[in-house]
Amino acid sequence: MAKPYQGEMAKLSETLGWAMSLDLSDLEAALQTALLGPLVAVGSGGSLSTAHALAFFHRVASGHVSAVLTPLESTAVQHDPDTSIWLLSASGNNVDIVGAAKALVGDEPRQLAALIGRNDSKIGQIAKAHPYMDLLAYAPPTGKDGFLATNTLFGAAAILGRAYSTVTPGSVSWESHGLQSVIDAVDEASPLVTRWRELASTLWDRDTTIILHGSSGAVGAVDLESKFTEAALGHAQIADFRNFAHGRHHWLAKRADQTGVVALIGDDDEDIAERTLALLPPEIPIARIPVTGSPVHSSLVSLIAAFRLSDWAGQARGIDPGDPGVPDFGRRIYHLAPSRRPALPRPSGLTRRAAVAIERKSGRTVRQLAEASELADWRRALRSFQRKLTTASIGGVVLDYDGTVVDTRHRFSPPQPDVLSELVRLLNAGLPVGIATGRGKSVRHAFQEAISQAHWPRVVVGYYNGAEISSLDDDSTPLVEQLPVPELRGIAERLLAQPELAAQTQQDHRRNQLTVTARGTLREERLWEIVQAVVRESAANVTALRSSHSIDILSPSASKLNVSTRVSEIAGTDSILAIGDRGLWPGNDHELLSLPLALSVDQTSVSRETCWNLGSPGQRGPATTLEYLRALQIDGDGRTRFAEGTLR
Repeated sequence: MAKPYQGEMAKLSETLGWAMSLDLSDLEAALQTALLGPLVAVGSGGSLSTAHALAFFHRVASGHVSAVLTPLESTAVQHDPDTSIWLLSASGNNVDIVGAAKALVGDEPRQLAALIGRNDSKIGQIAKAHPYMDLLAYAPPTGKDGFLATNTLFGAAAILGRAYSTVTPGSVSWESHGLQSVIDAVDEASPLVTRWRELASTLWDRDTTIILHGSSGAVGAVDLESKFTEAALGHAQIADFRNFAHGRHHWLAKRADQTGVVALIGDDDEDIAERTLALLPPEIPIARIPVTGSPVHSSLVSLIAAFRLSDWAGQARGIDPGDPGVPDFGRRIYHLAPSRRPALPRPSGLTRRAAVAIERKSGRTVRQLAEASELADWRRALRSFQRKLTTASIGGVVLDYDGTVVDTRHRFSPPQPDVLSELVRLLNAGLPVGIATGRGKSVRHAFQEAISQAHWPRVVVGYYNGAEISSLDDDSTPLVEQLPVPELRGIAERLLAQPELAAQTQQDHRRNQLTVTARGTLREERLWEIVQAVVRESAANVTALRSSHSIDILSPSASKLNVSTRVSEIAGTDSILAIGDRGLWPGNDHELLSLPLALSVDQTSVSRETCWNLGSPGQRGPATTLEYLRALQIDGDGRTRFAEGTLR
């Protein structure tokens, strides 16, 4: 789409105002998950610059490794399951990012997020079909960009920087002084922009521009090279100040008369930048572009600098970067369908669902298992579990709540109507239903509002991981908040006194349960190590478990098996189906999902006899719970069993 580039530049102030006014709570929540580990940022074209911004902010904020990949690169390998993968796209519709989304959603990474610049998109449709995806749609008021990415790119980078500063204020700063440099950069009449233009004026009679940068100017350098190439503004080379020292300087030895240098210089780079530039031959024009402020602000300033340098280069060379004229062969190349990831061959008779179930359970691909001559054993174990499921007459169902009945990201919203209707169907058939939760009365309120009062006596709720149990019609449970029991009291005091936890966690203390939730950049593993150390030092008979969003320390009386026992008593049978999301120790569903008839909607235990995840590939959480519940059929004789052939 062609648009005059200067018209796009005139809207940058509007885009900054929009980015500053948005409610970014959904983006911030998604970043909280991303902060727990490594991140892969995926983008192409202008969104590749956004990907570089995201990856840089992530490294600064979390200290974790981050990588930038194109859609083609992102689907060429299997990613570590603990990686967060973020897809960046202005439209959410281009064939490359859509193809990557379709491939990656089946890999089921820890987090698959899409940050896009419009509310209706093909990526959005994929996310709707796979609800575990984080869909983050923020449409800037300026609409679609011209040929080069401008406002959508700047807007996405700005909201990412702002959101990171909110969730990691100690690592990423958004203070007013640094923000002023961004405000100045988007104002064409500001002294900063006037100075930039004067500094760059000597470059435009040279065919080649070498773009030097430090860490804070890297995003702008990447984008400037991209714009010079995409709009044919000139030949551009890119290097950081020290990588330039490793041979790239030789270009100047042979082509000094054809080359100019742009140096994007941040506060932390000034010393090495000036010492490097002082050694360049004096006949080479150099534009020293200051990009000052915190890492986030200087990155945004460098991005605007790239926009403006592209504008001035275009004016000098008679090219409108927003409408450079695209040849027909270029359009045809753009619309080529990318190659699909080749499907891995499956052994004869093994369905895709079965292959994925085995891979989830074993942690290895079926190909690796076959090469190790272990696949046959895994197939037998799966068939044995499937037979046990389909031949069992199920007397009741017990479900975990967060991550199973409700999506953890929306855990304070009511349960999904589809899941509730399936539970009501089972209640109408006479089956008791149990809810085993780490929460308190909020779960009772949610179900009382959603389920007919006639069913309340047959709904068993185990509050605080089964420490307190009652039927849904009992408003006296859980008990009003009390001090922790003696086994937990000393641990609670130690947790509050632990400096790292005091600064980076939220702690909730109840009678039979202490809950510690990470805030900011505290890694899950680090939090777990600290809590484990405190528990061991106490020598108390307590249990520490991990949920989808926190760590719970439980008194000896707390167990989700208490819920299954109560449901079993009501049903008059031990044939109880258990469904949860954290079946792998130390997950808080580990005990519950050790029952013979147990299904996971996410993590599985190491046991081959139970706790399999038989959900559709590319699904997890409540979507898989719904699939399990719908597979239960009520026979004419009133018996409940899994329909033959389902979940296979």
